[in-house]
Amino acid sequence: MTTMAQETAAAAVRGSDIRRYELAAFLRSRRERITPEQVGLPRGARRRTPGLRREEVAHLSAVGVTWYTWLEQARDIQVSVQVLDALARTLMLDASERAHLFQLAAAVDPTPAASCAWVSPAQFELLRQLEPIPACIQNSRYDILAYNRTYGRLMADLDAVPPEDRNCIFLVYTNPEWRKSIVHLDETMRLMAAKLRASMAGHLGEPAWKMLVKRLTAESAEFRENWERYEVVGMRTKTKQFLNPYVGLLTLDHTDLWLNPESGARMVTYVPSDAESRERLDALYAMVLAEDGQAVTPAASRTSGDSSR
Repeated sequence: MTTMAQETAAAAVRGSDIRRYELAAFLRSRRERITPEQVGLPRGARRRTPGLRREEVAHLSAVGVTWYTWLEQARDIQVSVQVLDALARTLMLDASERAHLFQLAAAVDPTPAASCAWVSPAQFELLRQLEPIPACIQNSRYDILAYNRTYGRLMADLDAVPPEDRNCIFLVYTNPEWRKSIVHLDETMRLMAAKLRASMAGHLGEPAWKMLVKRLTAESAEFRENWERYEVVGMRTKTKQFLNPYVGLLTLDHTDLWLNPESGARMVTYVPSDAESRERLDALYAMVLAEDGQAVTPAASRTSGDSSR
């Protein structure tokens, strides 16, 4: 006689089997739609496979060919979040497809795009009310969880950056537009690597942190060099300069406002250090509003009752 516990266990096994076969079919379908040219590979004269070959996906994702083949054969193997992330990038999955991939693998996506649980509606509104002051909310890993419109155009068009790439350290090492806007780039890169190492001490072994370091190490020789220095530095307020492509040089005072010290969530603000930077921030804000089809609120009304801004 079958017990309820046995029936429940059998149902769980069937569910796991179904997910594996669905995952295999999904990976095959995504692989077959990507052309070699899209990932920088030559097509070759004897290619009969639609899209990419299994070995090409494996190579681009830095996993073994046999292991990836087993994955497409629905074998019962464990898949890490780092491998899922690599496959999602190789197969050029959009946000919905990426979420589906992690669901089929019964894994939690560790990227900031997967969840903004730390950002409340009130905090979103606060970011908006701070405009034209550029402001964002970051976690201790420097993922950008939310930002206002002036921050979104301070160093790059952040709306154009894929959500999973919205990480300050990743951007400073890999995004040409972001890098071009930072006046003291070499100093900033070294400082950010030291900050990441200091923050990571409390998160050793966590998949999202390991995945970030792995991506940076793979994609940036400059990061590898700075990471191997084993330098550490804590949070500190400082004056920063940015060469904004729309309004020119901005000199801003960087301040961290802690929202949840336990999780490392904080609001980062950039207040103008001089009158010229203030005027240029106002011009940047006006440009952003014009793109949104909105008018600029007069400065006197915007700062009413708040002489500190």
